Amino acid sequence: MPFASAKDGTNIFFKDWGSGPPVVFSHGWPLTADAWDPQLKLMADNGFRAIAHDRRGGGRSGQSWDGNDLDTYADDLAAVIEELDLRDAALVGHSTGGGEVTRYLARHGSGRVAKAVLVGAIPPLMLRTDANPEGLPIEVFDEIRARVAADRSQYYKDLSAPFFGADRDDSTVTQGTRDEFWLWGMTVGIKGAYDCPQGVLGDGPHRGPQEDRRPDADRARGRRPDRSHRRFRGQELEAGQGRGVQGVFRCSARLDPGAEVRGEVQRGPPRVRPRLSYGIRAGPAASRSKTAMARPSPW
Repeated sequence: MPFASAKDGTNIFFKDWGSGPPVVFSHGWPLTADAWDPQLKLMADNGFRAIAHDRRGGGRSGQSWDGNDLDTYADDLAAVIEELDLRDAALVGHSTGGGEVTRYLARHGSGRVAKAVLVGAIPPLMLRTDANPEGLPIEVFDEIRARVAADRSQYYKDLSAPFFGADRDDSTVTQGTRDEFWLWGMTVGIKGAYDCPQGVLGDGPHRGPQEDRRPDADRARGRRPDRSHRRFRGQELEAGQGRGVQGVFRCSARLDPGAEVRGEVQRGPPRVRPRLSYGIRAGPAASRSKTAMARPSPW
């Protein structure tokens, strides 16, 4: 099987299908590259080189004890891109994968990247703080980690319903599709699955779930409030506007398997409810309609 070697020696598995302009897919939590198989086949069938990797901790990649955070995920993506010596690549990130793509651009620049597509991507800072009042409370992440630690198998079975919208009255999602989600999740080791929700908060996996995360907690501990999301957002925009990336696609939706999505290139928060086909182009004009395809995820 093909692997790229990460900085710490962890093996990162990747699929490399077809030939043509490279399109690199980064998946959401708690999945693997297999979640992108329909999109990979679609792109490879239509003259693109389609690539997707298993995030460390799951699938066929190594299960390292440390490194389950966005900085390391971004460096692992860089290892894959450099192993394959990709140029003018289009990077597609869904959920956690979207955070991985933007962190890659911030850490490694856009020298190898032509376009970036963010589909239902996580924001640079997910946690609610005084500097980010619209974020999620820490209790949300605590509950996810507690359920992963207690019985992740049952948790993934439960999560597969809202993930695919199978809990809607008009849903046509099959049990097989939901079982697929469970299967992918169960290939992820418990350490990587447990660390990831903390690792995407914006300050790494080192804090425990019980530490005080009230908006004034940083000040109470004598630290300045976390404003890393402001700094990172600036880097993201710089990468998207000033260093050759033609545009950033942002959208979010809850879709049945095989559904298609449409959105627009934007320089701000998501403003579309996507729903159409796949076409990987992004231009600098915020009003120019573009298309992309996705499966939904909380990560």
